Amino acid sequence: MSSEQPTLLSPRILLPFALVTLIWGSTWIVIKGQLGIVPPSWSVTYRFAVAAIAMFAFAVVRRERLLLEPRAMLFAVALGVAQFTFNFNFVYRAEQHITSGLVAVLFALLIVPNTLLGRAFLRTPLEGRFLAGAGIAIVGVGLMILHEYRAAAVGAGEVLVGTALTLAGVMSASTANVMQGTAIARAQSMVVMIAWAMAFGALADGSYAWVTTGPPVIEPTAVYLGGVFYLGIIASAVTFPLYFNVIRAVGPGQAAWSSVLIPIIAMGFSTAFEGYRWATLSIAGGVVALVGLVIAVAKRPERPSVSGNMVSIAVEPDS
Repeated sequence: MSSEQPTLLSPRILLPFALVTLIWGSTWIVIKGQLGIVPPSWSVTYRFAVAAIAMFAFAVVRRERLLLEPRAMLFAVALGVAQFTFNFNFVYRAEQHITSGLVAVLFALLIVPNTLLGRAFLRTPLEGRFLAGAGIAIVGVGLMILHEYRAAAVGAGEVLVGTALTLAGVMSASTANVMQGTAIARAQSMVVMIAWAMAFGALADGSYAWVTTGPPVIEPTAVYLGGVFYLGIIASAVTFPLYFNVIRAVGPGQAAWSSVLIPIIAMGFSTAFEGYRWATLSIAGGVVALVGLVIAVAKRPERPSVSGNMVSIAVEPDS
């Protein structure tokens, strides 16, 4: 029986990882339809209120126990505030200052804190191959950031504010990602834990929205309401359990490769629906990022090792 550590290329990991990445790659266009009449904090509130209801409904269908022990409930509060309040409020506000493309590309840097924090708090092993691939990918991300920065039709001050908000969102998301890899998170039902985290996140979102912008505001249009339900159900209730399971299986560093691929997918959607035109830098950056991904997750070479009359397969160690 094999005890080989799963990677992103393992079928049971690759399929949910690919689905999550594809769906999240589509959200950047949808989020743009959430900005306008409704303050961003209320849009975030509606998204995760819908998501929490969907998650609790799923838990009921599965006949899971809905209550968590007090310690786990406090953990759900912290997880919800980090992932579903701070992270998304920072992201939605960043898109008020810079383009969604630049926000998406900046978020690709999630692989850096995820890898470092995963190593520091979860003792996630780091291999030379993974670090080399991640370094190459970051160069590719840098090229895409440079292109989006040059294309942004806003002043330097707006770019600075938008970048700072995005990086704050990156750190919030990374904190939540690492929390999902801890022992207390693994001991809970994934569905129930995320349902409570989304509920607490929505409550914090709504409280912040009311204090800072006043009573709830809604835009009764098909585009806005459709966006809320798409983001709440498909892009949250469906994807977060899948993504957090990937984190639990392969660690936050490998899972963060989704953030590297998402900008490329987002640009693809923008090409199809918004007439986005690829430039040399964006193409080069995407290619370099993909090369880095292949290097990072490719299976290590094997060589036959002879011991007496027994022949075994030995894995070449990374330097």
